[in-house]
Amino acid sequence: MTKVMEQVRQDLPRLTGPVPGPRARAVIERDQHAVSPSYTRGYPLVAASGAGAMVEDVDGNRYLDFNAGIAVVAAGHCHPRVVKAIQEQAARLIHFSGTDFYYEEMVALAEKLAEIAPGDAARKVSFGNSGTEAMEGAIKLARYTTGREKLIAFFGSFHGRTMGALSLTARKTVQRAGFGPLVPGVMHAPYPNCYRCPFGKEPEGCAVECVKFIEDTLLKTVAPPEEMAAIVVEPVQGEGGYVVPPRKFIDELQRVAEKHGILLIADEVQSGMGRTGKMWAAEHFDWAPDIFAVAKGIASGMPLGATVARADLMTWPPGAHASTFGGNPVSCAAALATIALLQEELVENAARMGAYLMDRLRTWPARFPNVGDVRGLGLMIGIELVRDQKTKERAPELRNAVLDLAFEHGLLVLGAGENTIRLCPPLVITRDQCDFALDTLERCLNESAGAAQP
Repeated sequence: MTKVMEQVRQDLPRLTGPVPGPRARAVIERDQHAVSPSYTRGYPLVAASGAGAMVEDVDGNRYLDFNAGIAVVAAGHCHPRVVKAIQEQAARLIHFSGTDFYYEEMVALAEKLAEIAPGDAARKVSFGNSGTEAMEGAIKLARYTTGREKLIAFFGSFHGRTMGALSLTARKTVQRAGFGPLVPGVMHAPYPNCYRCPFGKEPEGCAVECVKFIEDTLLKTVAPPEEMAAIVVEPVQGEGGYVVPPRKFIDELQRVAEKHGILLIADEVQSGMGRTGKMWAAEHFDWAPDIFAVAKGIASGMPLGATVARADLMTWPPGAHASTFGGNPVSCAAALATIALLQEELVENAARMGAYLMDRLRTWPARFPNVGDVRGLGLMIGIELVRDQKTKERAPELRNAVLDLAFEHGLLVLGAGENTIRLCPPLVITRDQCDFALDTLERCLNESAGAAQP
């Protein structure tokens, strides 16, 4: 076992009693009186501590986390090297706004992100605190550098909740309802979910048709190409259901973008930082985006987002874009430690454990009548549940029942899309933990199969 993995907790769940326990119930009661009701809580987990892929609640119940804090703790919960980097940096300098002054931690992280970015173009970096801020930076930069105002995003996408990113988002109406008018000039196209191709085509044809919609409909009937600043796309669609597009889709987007001088922006917030078995999901498609957004796994839980762009694009003047807290020294230190761990072993482990999971998951549609599709890259895997494999009728009730049962058995998983289970564990996951997760999900599928009946 390598030094990286030796430092990570590798045990399995242990529940001390019914969940949620009394302390968890008390915290939840307080939460209901003090915290915004806009937060979505799938099941009553009240976390107290975490290590590796394990989370312990306030009642001493120990869970296997296949959420990674929603794809955030790439190096696992509280990896000793990340904790050490945070503690040492906090003892030296916690904050000194990089928008007005200089400190080496920000420069070092910008250099590292430029170094590991896909492609060989020179890069520059703007820092924020989150994925939605990284997307806001990408939107602003695309408009500024092209002098164009319009943007294309995709149905099913999620890019954040601030106004620009929300305008790109087209996942759930509840995320947009009541917040209008949103940012003008944004339009949407179908994303190639080949299990449910919006054009009824096979994968290659599905990819082509989705891009043809941009060329033949949006650019001819809604807005001319010379007004289009950027096409914004998730290399793997996250909240829309962990959908992996055909390579042809990215190839066709690049063709259209190059033809019309339109920038391509990759939202790597959920798919980046090693999650797909490569540092960036774009690398699976041999794609070097003009601009890409990074957050979530970048700092193993510390708040940080980054807009990474070709250096020749990031030429805006002082004062055009900045963030008081973005790229604070402690978050930068956590990110540098995280990236070192990813490069040493964890990206490779994501590829290895993802392949291990998929080898078993591929048999599920034949073994479980309610499993319609299994898809993913690395440790970004979606399991779509249906009422009937022939009709592909969605089974959201079954999906939700499986999530709840998994929690009661010590496994933390979340949904994505209407009816998909997402698997996005920390990249430190082990074979034994993968086996526990799949054994538990199989048990839950068998126990909850009645929820799929009409």
